Amino acid sequence: MKKFSSTKTPLALTIAALMSQTSVASDGIMLEEIIVTAQKRVESLQDVPISVAAVGGEKLAEAGINKVADLTAYVPNIHMTETGLSTQLRVRGIGSGNNAGFEQSVGQYIDGIYYGRAQLIRAPFLDLERVEILRGPQGILFGKNSIAGALNMTTAKPTEEFEGEIRASYEPEYGVRELTGVISGALTDDLRARLAYRTYKEDGYIENTFTDKDEPNRDEEAVRLTLAWDVNDDLELMLKAERDTFDVKGRQIEIIQDSAAFKVGAFGDFTGTGFNYSDIMENILGQPGFDSDLDYKRQANTEDSSDNEIYNYTLTANYTWGENTLTLVSGWTGYEYDDICDCDYISTNFFYVPSFEEYDQFSQEVRLVSPGGETVDWIVGAFYQSSDLKTGTELLWPGDSASGTFANQSNLRRNAQETDTWAVFAQATWNITDVTRLTVGARYTEEDKEGTRTATIVASDNKTEITDATILTNWRVRLGTENHDLEGNRSESAFTPTINIQHDLNPDTMIYASASTGFKAGGFDSRANTDASFEFEEEKATTYEIGIKTTFADGAAELNAAYFYTEYDDLQVSQFDGAVGFTVGNAKETVVQGIELDGRWALAEGLVMRYAFAYLDHEYKDYDNGNCYNNQSDPDGDGLCDYTGKSGGYAPKKTGNLGFDYNLMLTDSLELRSSIDAQYVDNHNVHTNLDPQYDIDAYTTVDARIEIESEQWSLALLGKNLTDEEIITFAGNAPLSGRNFGTDTFYGFVKRPRTVAVEAAYRF
Repeated sequence: MKKFSSTKTPLALTIAALMSQTSVASDGIMLEEIIVTAQKRVESLQDVPISVAAVGGEKLAEAGINKVADLTAYVPNIHMTETGLSTQLRVRGIGSGNNAGFEQSVGQYIDGIYYGRAQLIRAPFLDLERVEILRGPQGILFGKNSIAGALNMTTAKPTEEFEGEIRASYEPEYGVRELTGVISGALTDDLRARLAYRTYKEDGYIENTFTDKDEPNRDEEAVRLTLAWDVNDDLELMLKAERDTFDVKGRQIEIIQDSAAFKVGAFGDFTGTGFNYSDIMENILGQPGFDSDLDYKRQANTEDSSDNEIYNYTLTANYTWGENTLTLVSGWTGYEYDDICDCDYISTNFFYVPSFEEYDQFSQEVRLVSPGGETVDWIVGAFYQSSDLKTGTELLWPGDSASGTFANQSNLRRNAQETDTWAVFAQATWNITDVTRLTVGARYTEEDKEGTRTATIVASDNKTEITDATILTNWRVRLGTENHDLEGNRSESAFTPTINIQHDLNPDTMIYASASTGFKAGGFDSRANTDASFEFEEEKATTYEIGIKTTFADGAAELNAAYFYTEYDDLQVSQFDGAVGFTVGNAKETVVQGIELDGRWALAEGLVMRYAFAYLDHEYKDYDNGNCYNNQSDPDGDGLCDYTGKSGGYAPKKTGNLGFDYNLMLTDSLELRSSIDAQYVDNHNVHTNLDPQYDIDAYTTVDARIEIESEQWSLALLGKNLTDEEIITFAGNAPLSGRNFGTDTFYGFVKRPRTVAVEAAYRF
């Protein structure tokens, strides 16, 4: 892939110009205050001494931000990608890879309930009040594994006044249809309710020329009922029940590179033929070939599918206890999905992978919060969570497989994991003077896990175990897979303190410095093909951050900046094993550091500029046991290579966002509302084993919206990726290609091209 040469982008120049400004006449224009709960209190974003970004519910709806993946286009230093086996979320270049044994390094919290599993991140947004993105370890108030950051999401609450909205959108190019409805109001003097519903359908933007179908074909539905009951003057109860389903046929995958054989593979020596993987399929095996251009076309013979169902019940009680507030948050969350992956990613009938996952979780948090504004403001609490996870996959070679060696054979894998976690935490802020504050906090966590993993070579048709030594040897030599039956127990504890000092230089400028720690428990590898890899160790982080939050131009502008430095010990990393599996290891030492800037500026009546920029330096300081990529030099011949000194994947040096909102009253009853948002992402590596061929080019995307709105109705035109960038979000080696045929063949997940949709809304 072409390398990117560093230049000063227009976005960087604009932000530099903003930083050089100290004051400007505002003509009485002031920014609207952004309220967040990043520290379990309601407070202004400008008063929070951490690097945090917030996106309100109105912006989420207007920009068509329907899931976490959409959110990444509006906030720097956050990245989400979907792979054939998982969904991955990263903040500041740190996240979790392809392994069901992982919980996410970026914790997602919805109304205080922890959503730590990868599959839960794929759930669509529905009727949110706001989303807050907290960067860096959030080990005190959020806790559970939020070692890279946290997404704190708040759903919209029932209202006193009756209100409702119906919003529909249609995108004709790829057949996207979305309908959202909300109704809210009081049922009695003490009881309020809110009902939200969303349905989404999409035909797909990838053409499978082998099956003559468009992919991924999506069908999503979500419904949520929230009840709020004022039991008395001191007690409020909030009950939320939600069910989401999202079913997908096909995937946004295509083969994006196919180079000739350069080494001898387990299935033969093709190095002298000049054949690539497609040529071998056609000329040697008599199978259909495939194209290897990034052209939104793929060839796959098995229909990929993923059927998902998520449930959540959350009960929140807020009790006024003297001047303090006692909060209890109880949550029952779970999901199940069934998946079929054509994981050879080509039209040849080699193998496919049926899989399932079932997860149930109960959590209970208790917090006691002081009223605030005193000499010492404090929060104390306790947390408990139990969960039960069951997963299973089958590497299934059908009886008519093009590989007669493995025809009617399967690798049947089953995993189970039970986890119990409890923690106590406390945080106190000493208001030393009117302008200086010192915050200290700590969390103590204990976690117990029990895990099992079995892998058995069986007959595909009747699932009876195969004991033939020749067959088992073929699986071991050609696919790196062995029978095994493993179980383990882990008990871990962690003490994670933090300290933060703030000082107001003047009423409009606050500076802060902090040191914080984070902890992510170890676990059991669910994807390795042998018994050599089962457990992985816990990871720890220590972060130092200094920052400034300032308002200037008489309240018309904001500029926030932060510098961070984080050391990770034993970072959990998942990499491709070169055949058909992934293994987990720990990078001994990793350092990420950088700068983050963001702010807003009310340039004129009705015109607001939003901007953000991040510079990130990610480096493995000690990581000598990573899996080699396909053609990497391996002097020891053990399949392990040294990544020390390299940057991790999904860690672009520079990312930036620049947006403008412009509103204009056309008449007494009609308003023009418009916005434009540009995102710049520097070149970065998207290959699971950091193959340098997939250090992708920098790109810039532009989204825009124009809307005519009255008190009751609105009509809008919405465009996404208007620059029509071809963006690879994940790249990997096509299974079997390198190890077994000696070729350099890659598949990639490809982001949606340009779309333009029309949207209408009616409010009552």
